[in-house]
Amino acid sequence: MSNINHFAFKDQRVFETEYAGRTLTVETGKLAQLANGSCLVRYGETAVLVTATASAKPRDGIDFFPLSVDLEERLYSVGRIPGSFMRREGRPSEKAILASRQIDRPMRPLFPKDLRNDVSIVCTVLENDYDNSPEIVSLIGASIAVSISDIPFDYVVGGCQVGIVDGKVVINPNMEQRQASEMDVTLCATKDKIVMIEAGAKEVPEDVMFNALMEAHEEIKKLCAFIQDIKSEIGKPKFDYEHHDIDHDLFDKLEAAVNDQFEVAMDTDDKTVRDAGVRKIVDAFEATLDDEYKTEHGANLSECVDKLQKKIVRRWLASGKRVDGRGMEEVRPLAAEVGLLPRVHGSGLFTRGQTQVLTLCTLGTLGDAQELDTIFEEKEKRYIHHYNFPSFSVGETRPSRGPGRREIGHGALAERALLPVIPSVEEFPYALRLVSEVVSSNGSTSQGSVCGSTLALMDAGVPLKAPVAGISCGLITDGGQETTFTDIQGVEDFYGDMDFKVAGTKKGITAIQVDIKVDGLTPTIIEDAFEKCRVARYGILDEVMLKAIPEPRSDVSDWAPKMTTMKINPDKIREVIGKGGSVIQGIVAESGAKVDINDDGVITIAAIKATDADKARKMIEAIVKEPEAGEIYYGKVVRLMAFGAFVNLLPGKDGMVHISKMADHRIEKVEDAVKEGDMVWVKVMEIDDKGRVNLSMKDVKDEEKVL
Repeated sequence: MSNINHFAFKDQRVFETEYAGRTLTVETGKLAQLANGSCLVRYGETAVLVTATASAKPRDGIDFFPLSVDLEERLYSVGRIPGSFMRREGRPSEKAILASRQIDRPMRPLFPKDLRNDVSIVCTVLENDYDNSPEIVSLIGASIAVSISDIPFDYVVGGCQVGIVDGKVVINPNMEQRQASEMDVTLCATKDKIVMIEAGAKEVPEDVMFNALMEAHEEIKKLCAFIQDIKSEIGKPKFDYEHHDIDHDLFDKLEAAVNDQFEVAMDTDDKTVRDAGVRKIVDAFEATLDDEYKTEHGANLSECVDKLQKKIVRRWLASGKRVDGRGMEEVRPLAAEVGLLPRVHGSGLFTRGQTQVLTLCTLGTLGDAQELDTIFEEKEKRYIHHYNFPSFSVGETRPSRGPGRREIGHGALAERALLPVIPSVEEFPYALRLVSEVVSSNGSTSQGSVCGSTLALMDAGVPLKAPVAGISCGLITDGGQETTFTDIQGVEDFYGDMDFKVAGTKKGITAIQVDIKVDGLTPTIIEDAFEKCRVARYGILDEVMLKAIPEPRSDVSDWAPKMTTMKINPDKIREVIGKGGSVIQGIVAESGAKVDINDDGVITIAAIKATDADKARKMIEAIVKEPEAGEIYYGKVVRLMAFGAFVNLLPGKDGMVHISKMADHRIEKVEDAVKEGDMVWVKVMEIDDKGRVNLSMKDVKDEEKVL
């Protein structure tokens, strides 16, 4: 008798709906049953397993919600084996990190503000058909997994990608449509409000972008209703948690004692002065507390100080007053400068108040493009932007540990903002790397990076299609009142409700990134933010950036490689490379240039000196050149036959001189006219249909014998 028991998935459920014209399938109760919530989401032939788990107890000693979101790339999902030495997936790619952030940012503000239990959302991509984005499938799965779990979360979130193809809005475009689209937008929303926008666009006007977002939101509302139905049918009751709160007794005591002093200290445009003033007041207040009170309440003092500053800043903003005295639509003082570091290929310094970003541009050969080993369709990046945010930029002390997710996200935003105006390979055959060094930060460094990048690229002689600038818009909600304001600084970002970043040219938007701390944005807020950012962007371009450098420099830096491209017959690639790379190595060694050859026959030659690049080009031309009738050559006799001699014209290319064409008089033997190794002048008489080159020595005139 068998002892094997056949497992029955008694809780397995399958839900289906049509989403943007395709079937969306959600399976629950079969996989990852030990997680608080889990689902397998299929969209087309893309499948993602999403799990949500929470710790049983809150984490001690923290004043934030510890949420982590990870999109796990699995290369088996696209039928590939990892290219690493270990042949397994390593750290997440930049695209996976950005996708994780696009799930975190809309969901984080919708969790209870006082929740301190660790929550982890893991999206494992099992299949990817390239047409149906695993980022969107993961976002939908995250919303479902949390909604049906017992983790406290009262909202339903949906998301989609938005494109414009041939003037029409396309929801969740396939790969072909994405390549043709005028924009690439990820939109997240509840049924009532928009909670996240991440966009790249090819100079799309604000009204076109706004209308596309509104149309996409209508589609998301249908998805939210579908998720709500799943939640209503199988959702677990939410667990009770330990509510975190500040020490109200201490806060009341602090506010009564120092509120007026805080307002005086905080009313300045200098972050250093503000921080020093607040710190002095807090130290004096703490000195008034007896030891017993400190023991019981002192650990919460920093939270109380933070809450009091937040209360003051929000009260001011709601009444139309800003910490630094600016008007609500006034941009901080600006400065732009280029050419700070002559030895680098391009440099730009952009300053906005106490935010200062130095961006450096490096030009390289196309062989320097970044190769990508990911589950996504992009295999190579020719234009790269990196962003560094050291601790000294905010006056703090901590060791450098490499870029975190925030730095990667800000770098990607600036990269996305400039990508639509980068010239094509044919127009500018370089790989480009930009590095934005944040040397001082008091709000909106990502948009400072956009402006600094434009300056650096123009200084490097990159023929941008148009200059790009960026600015951010903030929001304060106070009861039913909603107040937006331009160019947020640090405290307004930290204590405000929205960071609405928009980058673009005079023609339209190239990038958007929206972070919020409330339950969403209404169409009115979005439309208002677009207009405020547009007006500020125009001013930054016209009044500051284009006065520093009106147009890209006509030539690249003396220290940048001089680049030239040429196209050869792909059948000739083997001849240029040579056996074991011997020919190409010889060209590089003799000319001093760097040579990259593509499979389509496009050759890129780079050298610091233009003469070196020209020398390499001529050497390659000599190898691939085909003789033509009427051309004169001075070649070496390489082989004798009874009927004539073979003469080498070009590397790997010989022609034959018949004995009757060697002289004006009759020759009995070939050896009477030439010997092997002789250098002779010959003329190409014809090339027959088999490619054989027939030469003549006697038809070369004396005046044609010019070396």
